[in-house]
Amino acid sequence: MRMKMKWAVLLVTLALGGSALGTELVVYTYDSFVSWGPAAAIEEAFQARHPDVDLIWVAPGAAAETLARLEAELASGGTGADVLLGIGDPDLVRASRLLKPYDPGLVPNLAYVPQEFLTLAPQGLALPFDQGYVTFVYDSERLPQRLVPRYFSDLLRCDLGRKIILEDPRTSSTGRAFLLWTVWHFGARGWQDFWRALLPNVLTITKGWSEAYDMFLSGEAPIVLSYSTDTAYSYLEEGSTRYRVVTLGGEAYRLVEWMGIVAGTDRPLLAHDFLDVVLSREVQELIPTTQWMFPVNQAAELPEDFARYAVVPEVPAELPPAEVARGLQGWLRDWQSLLGGG
Repeated sequence: MRMKMKWAVLLVTLALGGSALGTELVVYTYDSFVSWGPAAAIEEAFQARHPDVDLIWVAPGAAAETLARLEAELASGGTGADVLLGIGDPDLVRASRLLKPYDPGLVPNLAYVPQEFLTLAPQGLALPFDQGYVTFVYDSERLPQRLVPRYFSDLLRCDLGRKIILEDPRTSSTGRAFLLWTVWHFGARGWQDFWRALLPNVLTITKGWSEAYDMFLSGEAPIVLSYSTDTAYSYLEEGSTRYRVVTLGGEAYRLVEWMGIVAGTDRPLLAHDFLDVVLSREVQELIPTTQWMFPVNQAAELPEDFARYAVVPEVPAELPPAEVARGLQGWLRDWQSLLGGG
């Protein structure tokens, strides 16, 4: 009887990826998720379930760099990654080629995730872990109320000349979201006309969000493309509501971040359990004040002041990932041509 029990324990251990043998579970993600995101709390919660498993974070840079590294490793014969976390909507179809389907029965917290998310991911290959909205933020001490844009047409007013900071859609997920938002709002033929009219009001187009927001904070322009949680961040971190969120006609562009199990992993059950930890209420309730995004677990409660100041748009704009995968490169080429090939 003791021998049978011993073998039963060993089989369970092996099925979990050999946790009793000091196994590692390797998660590829982007650098900010580890440096100031909820990575430490996720690791603590995961290791409470699997104390003999080392959770290893690999964060080579931004999300695009992480995805490119995983692609290169798999193309060259293999990777040590078990999970990929931090897939943006525009890269979802591309990243899904590197993933294996998850088993919903092995992710109990999936029951708290709205079905609308699950229909977006190709063939059940990825799960969401947070969501947010890209829109405009203005400096209430530098921009008169009469100039605060409330609709897309307001961005084109001549008295907003060189008062708007944007990000480059070729290098910035925020900038890409705005490009996709204009395609969603104006359609395949109208978005370029809008951009032609908008460009005279743009002070600069930065490579990334951080550079753009630093310029905004330094007073170089009173309007910046950013996130609908910025007022909540400003209030919670600095006690100020100076920087305020606006939506355009009630719209803002929704961004969802995804995670999935890397194809070829030999630790599938541990990988599933990692996904379940990320979707747990305890971890999801950290998303607002670490990622400054919204949780996807409906049971997660928002901090009171975050809920007060973070904006959820009346009309979330969002192109289906498959449509983005088909059209993005063409839209980027057309956008670049509007700038004279810049």
